[in-house]
Amino acid sequence: MTFTINDQSAVQLSVRPVAPAWLTSWWSTYPGACRTTHDVRDVMDMALKTRPRLIVLDGCGDPAWTTAVLEGCRRLKRDAYTGIVPVFVIVPAEAFAAAFEAGADEVVRDDVASDEALARLGAMLRRSDRDTDVHPSTRLPGAREIEAELERRVRCGEKFAACYADLDHFKEFNDRYGYHHGDQVIRLLARILHDVVKGLCGEDGFVGHIGGDDFLYTIPLAAVPRVCDEVVHVFDELIPLQYSEQDRRVGYFFGKDRRGQLHRVPLMTLSVGVVTNQRRHFTRGIEVSELATEMKSYAKTLPGSVWAVDRRRDEPGTVSATGGGLVGERVDQRSAGGAS
Repeated sequence: MTFTINDQSAVQLSVRPVAPAWLTSWWSTYPGACRTTHDVRDVMDMALKTRPRLIVLDGCGDPAWTTAVLEGCRRLKRDAYTGIVPVFVIVPAEAFAAAFEAGADEVVRDDVASDEALARLGAMLRRSDRDTDVHPSTRLPGAREIEAELERRVRCGEKFAACYADLDHFKEFNDRYGYHHGDQVIRLLARILHDVVKGLCGEDGFVGHIGGDDFLYTIPLAAVPRVCDEVVHVFDELIPLQYSEQDRRVGYFFGKDRRGQLHRVPLMTLSVGVVTNQRRHFTRGIEVSELATEMKSYAKTLPGSVWAVDRRRDEPGTVSATGGGLVGERVDQRSAGGAS
């Protein structure tokens, strides 16, 4: 499991020789590279090539320039690829409403006070981060928030568990029943994980959606048996209801493999790989995610719905959990259908 952070590059469009003082000051502290252009057509090209973190359109000038800038904003927002990039627009007072109608994510007038302009710009970026870091189907936090959560857990030093949940035989289900029913299963699993983790751990629990049928949740170490048992138990109770009566009754259906040969496909099960910092020392969140991925893969080799805990420990003198050898057994305990 790997994570990527959005590109921090930015684009600014303006014909004014000097940008507003508040904007110039803000750009001076911006962590990414900023490309400035005076041609509206360049903005779309830059956005398509790099998908920048932010686009600032300065529509102050003569009326023809303002009109051109707003049309450029419309083009950006009409395109599915560039439409997700937050667009901040500066316009004369008379074009304020038109800028929002053009699709701008935030608009300020040319005579705006510096503190208000900066507050609106910051709020827009926070909204953008929130919207792009949430999975559109499940509304759960995505990869960047998962990475931040693992880093936070590692830094705080408390005992915790990272649990990587993945469906077994989901692809075959999707092929037989269609993507619409497959998406329903994804949302069902998201609801199970959210309700169990939040119900048993409250604010101490976190649930994120990596993508597809892959999820990761973090919980206090002491809650592992109770939470993981409940997750697999509720899943096994509800997942048969996603199948037709005939498939549910016999417990399988016939599906084709990649060579076109028929084989029995059992009902979906859930595999959860669990990693804790009880016996090892982590220095980065990526170490946790890598080991959770390994444990998830191991859990998938076991029959039924299971959760498997890694109980290996660092060798004496090992600083990082992934920087040296490991001793001990891989599995501490597992649950299939709620039985340990």
